[in-house]
Amino acid sequence: MATEPAVIIVGAGIGGLTLALELHDRGVGCVVLEAAPQLEPLGVGINLLPHATRGLSRLGLEDALAAVAVTTAESAFFNRFGQHVHTEPAGRHAGYAWPQFSIHRGDLQRVLLDAVLERLGSDAVRLGHRVVSASQDADRATVRIEHPDGTTGSLSATAVVAADGVHSAIRRQFHPGSATPRYTGCMMWRGTTVWPRFLSGASMVRAGWLATGKMVIYPIRDAVDDQGRQLVNWVAECEAPQRGRRDWNTPGLIEDFIGPFADWHFDWLDVPAMIRAADEVLEYPMVDQDPLDHWTEGRITLLGDAAHPMVPRGSNGAAQAILDAGVLAAELAGGDPLTALRRYEEIRLPATSRVVLANRANPPDAILREVHERTGDRPFERIDDVIGRDEVTALSDGYKVVAGFDKERLTP
Repeated sequence: MATEPAVIIVGAGIGGLTLALELHDRGVGCVVLEAAPQLEPLGVGINLLPHATRGLSRLGLEDALAAVAVTTAESAFFNRFGQHVHTEPAGRHAGYAWPQFSIHRGDLQRVLLDAVLERLGSDAVRLGHRVVSASQDADRATVRIEHPDGTTGSLSATAVVAADGVHSAIRRQFHPGSATPRYTGCMMWRGTTVWPRFLSGASMVRAGWLATGKMVIYPIRDAVDDQGRQLVNWVAECEAPQRGRRDWNTPGLIEDFIGPFADWHFDWLDVPAMIRAADEVLEYPMVDQDPLDHWTEGRITLLGDAAHPMVPRGSNGAAQAILDAGVLAAELAGGDPLTALRRYEEIRLPATSRVVLANRANPPDAILREVHERTGDRPFERIDDVIGRDEVTALSDGYKVVAGFDKERLTP
């Protein structure tokens, strides 16, 4: 590019690409620098809740997302014996103006990347550009870049946004003592399996509890073969000593976690058979980090997991990055970048800190915790004798308020 971009975005993940689209929509120039030499469809499934799809729909992406995702119809809760605890509608089925999507992370990234390249041009995303540090003076911020061939370079802009994930180099630069993650005591194993439709065919299931094994299961691609089967995303969570590093793509072994789920043969799903039919299994320690006291230093700030890594519960990590992008773009479109980055932090840091802490104490699956504790991990005769409907609603609605997708605030 002949001239400096207004904003440098570090990282071509969900938050970084969404920010690029939000800035372009508001007439603010930007470039995305990505360390990877090519973008692969890595990862497994994630959920986009209504507060996330609201922003992506405003950017004109709803149809593209719907074409590659499953439009979630309901959230369903079961104990580890397969007994039904609670079901509530999701997205538009619950009366929201926007859908909830269950989608492969690679499909979501591809939708965002295609939109960025189409709208901003082929030079808007620069691969093989690993940002290792950032500096600034009174007029601009500059990033230092390393390339796969060992060469180095630099690029300057009026503002720099680090959206480069939990291992962010700029986060380490700002907060050198905050790199140690907080382990929750639980490991998670994730995979995808081509499997027949279950329940509604668009159900997000949470079953069991961490002390004895918990599963999150939902389809992320529809009709993937001539039998009409779906690509089903599943996550197994168990209390266990931490193993491995915080890397979303670490291979895992079924034998390390199948034990607690070996007898989960329900009339609506054979869980161990589904697990054993997976093409690939990945493992990840359930970790987060304490909220930071600041994200912004002058012309440089953090966004998404670089700013607020959270326990992967509640389908909210991607959503919070998308919300970050919308707020930051709106502020940057207003003029002075120093003021914009400061205002962005004032709005988003307290909000995301509440989500980080809620995911530790009262995530959406707190309903299952209550059932587990009150039944003594035994089958029940009537769920209404275990937990009242009003209490279930209060637990569910309470998390939505903290996470930012309660209906009262989420209006068209």
